[in-house]
Amino acid sequence: MKTNLLFLDTETTGNTYDDKLCQVAYIYEKSDGSSEQFESLYNPDRKIPPEASAVTHITNKMVGNKPFFQSSPDYTSIKNIAEHTDTVFIAHNALFDIAILKNDNIHIDKFICTLRIARYLDKEGKIPRYNLQYLRYFLEIEINASAHDALGDVLVLRELFPRLYKSVAKELGIEYQEHDTYQDQVIYRMVEISSRPSIMRTFNFGKHNGKTIEEVASIDAKYLEWLLNEKKKNPTAEEDWIYTLEYYLNKKTIKLF
Repeated sequence: MKTNLLFLDTETTGNTYDDKLCQVAYIYEKSDGSSEQFESLYNPDRKIPPEASAVTHITNKMVGNKPFFQSSPDYTSIKNIAEHTDTVFIAHNALFDIAILKNDNIHIDKFICTLRIARYLDKEGKIPRYNLQYLRYFLEIEINASAHDALGDVLVLRELFPRLYKSVAKELGIEYQEHDTYQDQVIYRMVEISSRPSIMRTFNFGKHNGKTIEEVASIDAKYLEWLLNEKKKNPTAEEDWIYTLEYYLNKKTIKLF
């Protein structure tokens, strides 16, 4: 492995791109074989709503005396690591974390989204959901890590990654055994897959919950058209859904890869 891998997760005041960071955790694996682990809380400069605390268990009292992220002694170090030309940023639903960090003037170049990689590899749609904690138990990843805690999620992410890497390596005809060195060819194929919107296959919400999107396209195309218009109201956050719906509605020709 010639690149540095930054496994990172943020916890925030909500689930929109305008929300603010209140916790960062990462594991940074360097090309020289060394690694470092980090986790800290920050004052988001706004109230954390109960809905967010119910997920993250981070309260306003916990962050009240913490520094603002950009004013913290950690900020410059995190920015330098994340923006380093040899760093590949790795996160689950990476576009969200990238947007949150961008709010604090940290700009990510190369990234791997383990959510998009998992969707890409599941070509037969055998996995009902792709959120990190679901994959943790679906794939029987045995690890002592708290859910919806930034460090806990990073620890799960770090265990999920080699499983996805192995499958991508197999597609490229590269054999990978546990504890092998990661190869740049596979890493950059994962970067390539992550840089494009991914195809959703099954609804896990709404009146068509459990049905494939292909099936709904044949029996209720008007619903897909309505959903597409709704998703286009937030195009940055809904890139995968827009891509998927346009594909199944034949709005444009999309080459699946």
